[in-house]
Amino acid sequence: MRTAFLSWLMLPVYIWQGVGIRRSIERMLPPAGPFHGTAGARGEEAPIRLLVLGDSSAAGVGVDRAEDGLAARLAERLHALTGEAVRWRAIGSNSAVSADVRDFIVPNVAPEGFTHILLSIGTNDVKNFHTARRFKRGFGGLLYALRARWPDARIVWSPPVDMLRVPALPRGLAKVLSLRERVLARLGARLCLERGVVPATTLPRVEPAGFSRDGFHASADGAAYTAGHLAPYLLGDRTVRS
Repeated sequence: MRTAFLSWLMLPVYIWQGVGIRRSIERMLPPAGPFHGTAGARGEEAPIRLLVLGDSSAAGVGVDRAEDGLAARLAERLHALTGEAVRWRAIGSNSAVSADVRDFIVPNVAPEGFTHILLSIGTNDVKNFHTARRFKRGFGGLLYALRARWPDARIVWSPPVDMLRVPALPRGLAKVLSLRERVLARLGARLCLERGVVPATTLPRVEPAGFSRDGFHASADGAAYTAGHLAPYLLGDRTVRS
């Protein structure tokens, strides 16, 4: 409650610095595709079928090639840990919030039998100053939609990065967005546990080299680091080869 109250007190900072950063920050496009592939042995059925779904991070914005984005790097990491082939697909959209993914992306995903789903969403809900009530409707409904569509998949939520570590953000704006991130991250983790989804923790260490030239999206190194953090959540109790 106190965190939310402080963030609302800082709303003028959000408006003032937010207008400035929207005018100055580079608007990056998704990388060149294809947005699907296989890590490991080709020409055979992949035991792990991975979907990375959500916002611009899922789409690989920040890297030059989709093969350097989060989905491909995560597939490589899962293959390295298990020794099994991983077929991956990335479906994301710039500026998407939780309700967008729930209403426009999930219903239009081809009916494939994904075994593992990484949900990368929440940054734009934070950035757009969505209230907890609005986030609960959008994100909570998205979790229900994913669980209904893929009832047997292991679904993991990757929450937003620590906004205080984002190079593109002025200090005041980073502070108010960090407060909003804490509010929505706590709510999101609770909703995940209630609805059969595994919440990952926020990235424990974020270095400037992990960001692309816009200072906001992940670089190829950042995508690889994020994949290493998230892979254990996706594998859960699954056997890891020695």
